[in-house]
Amino acid sequence: MENNKIAVGLDIGTTKIVAMIGRKNEYDKIEVLGIGKAKSLGVKRGVVNNITQTIQSIQQAVDEAESVSGQRIDNVVVGIAGQHIRSLHHSDYITRDNADEVIKDEDIDDLVNQVHKLVMLPGEEIIHVLPQEFKVDSQPDIKEPIGMYGGRLEANFHVVVGQVSSIRNIGRCVKSAGLNLSDITLEPLASASAVLSQEEKEAGVALIDIGGGTTDLAIFKDGIIRHTAVIPFGGNVITEDIKEGCSIIEKQAELLKIKFGSAWPGENKETEIVSIPGLRGREPKEITLKNLSKIIHARVQEIIEHVYLEIKNYGHETQKGKLIAGIVLTGGGSQLKHLRQLVEYITGMDTRIGYPNEHLAGGSDDVLSSPSYATAVGLLMEGLDKYNKEEPVVVVDEVETEPQVEEENIVAEEEKTEQREVYRPKPKGKSFLEKFTERFKEFLDNAE
Repeated sequence: MENNKIAVGLDIGTTKIVAMIGRKNEYDKIEVLGIGKAKSLGVKRGVVNNITQTIQSIQQAVDEAESVSGQRIDNVVVGIAGQHIRSLHHSDYITRDNADEVIKDEDIDDLVNQVHKLVMLPGEEIIHVLPQEFKVDSQPDIKEPIGMYGGRLEANFHVVVGQVSSIRNIGRCVKSAGLNLSDITLEPLASASAVLSQEEKEAGVALIDIGGGTTDLAIFKDGIIRHTAVIPFGGNVITEDIKEGCSIIEKQAELLKIKFGSAWPGENKETEIVSIPGLRGREPKEITLKNLSKIIHARVQEIIEHVYLEIKNYGHETQKGKLIAGIVLTGGGSQLKHLRQLVEYITGMDTRIGYPNEHLAGGSDDVLSSPSYATAVGLLMEGLDKYNKEEPVVVVDEVETEPQVEEENIVAEEEKTEQREVYRPKPKGKSFLEKFTERFKEFLDNAE
């Protein structure tokens, strides 16, 4: 790409594939230069089930984004989701050789690498190892142990696991579409970056991202991710139920859901009727909105109850785990009428709809503020943040002094050279996901 400050987020969803190109303006807000969208034909419940169709859809989305922005796309940040993702909690410890030395990054790396050696089910691989509270000797609830003294370093971990084959299939599709994979991010984490505030993450919040094929859950408390889950139901199962219940085709069912659908059956009267054109000269079908909302309500209630069970399993009902900021709904499915009220009714938790417009520059297209683009905006943010971490080298020169004698010019020049210092940013240790991305890229290169 011509400008290395430009990043691209690629959201490979069940319903649509979105490529979003953007950069940060002088106010640190995201300026979207172009967006491309294609119908996702080869993905089911977040998992690629047709490589050829998925590659074509990615290329279509990328071509559209390129033509709108006038930029060439090479590198993309891709999100991982799907029903194969699961998470678990694990505690581990290391005994340090020298307790008289302070704890360093290397000690935490040793502890994390130990967790990476956990034996998984066949075909599974650890994607993400996220440390939560640390414990040094007998002192618990430590957020940052670096710089402390101690012999035994212990930590609770949130471990995210996924099917190796599913992850590799996504990588293969991206590479076959002529793109480089610059980073991989869990989609619930990308959506969280786009729609949650730091205050909400500190207070405790559950992000529910209702997509086409899956519903993703990410729970934050004290600024740390505590729990993730993927429920294998989304907006598509609601459409499927309408199709079966009303005996109409899928396209009509989707339109009915978007235009007239409601998650609250009491809202519609029996007399409210919508007429659906019949196929090939057949009589039109008349469907009452009351029946339509009953079908939607039944399925949405099931999805919410599944999610609420995960929230309770995390420990929301305990004093320590209480989610003060409640629930944030995002994703295309969150736009269903009266969904927020139904979620509040079932869970008893404060609920709002999450829009990604907070991070977008003023004057951005209103379409981009839709919850259905939350993941794409989050992936774009991840890509731009990665560039910002690569700070330029800062050169600082000492103030030159006027030499008193002409013969001292050469000496002064030498002193000036010695005094000239170059400050380079301290290299940060690679994140666990960056290490995973590197291993993943190596695998793709070797699989040629």
